[in-house]
Amino acid sequence: MLNNRTIMIIFFKMILLLFISSTVAFSEENATDTIPEGPWKFNLFASQQLNQISFSNWAQGGENSLASTSVLNFGATYTKGNFELENMLNMSYGILKVEDTPVRKNEDRIFFWSKGGREVSNNLSTSFLLEFRTQFAKGYKYPNDSVMVSNFMAPGKLRLSLGADYKPWEFLSIFFSPASGRLIFVLDETLSNQGAFGVKEGESIAVEFGVLANFMFSKEVFEDVIVESRLTLFNNLVDNEKDNRKNTNVDWETSVNLKINHYLTASFLFHLLYDHDTIQKTQTRQLLGIGFSYRI
Repeated sequence: MLNNRTIMIIFFKMILLLFISSTVAFSEENATDTIPEGPWKFNLFASQQLNQISFSNWAQGGENSLASTSVLNFGATYTKGNFELENMLNMSYGILKVEDTPVRKNEDRIFFWSKGGREVSNNLSTSFLLEFRTQFAKGYKYPNDSVMVSNFMAPGKLRLSLGADYKPWEFLSIFFSPASGRLIFVLDETLSNQGAFGVKEGESIAVEFGVLANFMFSKEVFEDVIVESRLTLFNNLVDNEKDNRKNTNVDWETSVNLKINHYLTASFLFHLLYDHDTIQKTQTRQLLGIGFSYRI
């Protein structure tokens, strides 16, 4: 479990990260006249959100609470001739403290996404798509904090897909792959012995292969309002249970970021997930917050 010292370390690391990001951005802004534009383009978004509620002799009642969420998104795009490589790394971690209960995490994510392709005609490319996701720390079946349900690389999911990418507009990408493979890692012995996340009991890796469709939307719909949405559909065609091969895994994530000023951003995130191997129910989560941010 996280103690107060760990919380302070996480908080100050995020403040340091924001400071470094600001310094880098300032340096880049003042170097644009001397450094020629190259094939690489970078972007960075860092945010620290804090929420605190306290009560004293409040007749209507309530519980004191403190929540903190740190977000870091980094992107790098390489373009040369008719070849383009897009990379994106999203990391976030959040904690929640309510009254006398132990500190709990309420957000934990590591997500890396890379897509490269060579244009073969207008708006159409032959492409590959690489995805990796896991989390930083252990997760528990709250309110029971003695039952662990996840850990770093438990699960860890690595996917490589080969196919075609169609971009009718700059802000919309439609990727289709008839050959998509996914490895699911459960490197925590306790969870692998339970057969969690689709692996066989006692094993640490599961293999899937099938058909994938990926839709990416990213656009500033209004001034200082950016909407990003990603929808991934996947069918595992080698599932040992033949009836499961018709099940479609759905991963849909949409975020809305509203820039209030240079250092304040309001954000909303909605994530819908259906993975038949993990839990045969639709999973959803949403985040709404306002906090300090920096974007370059």
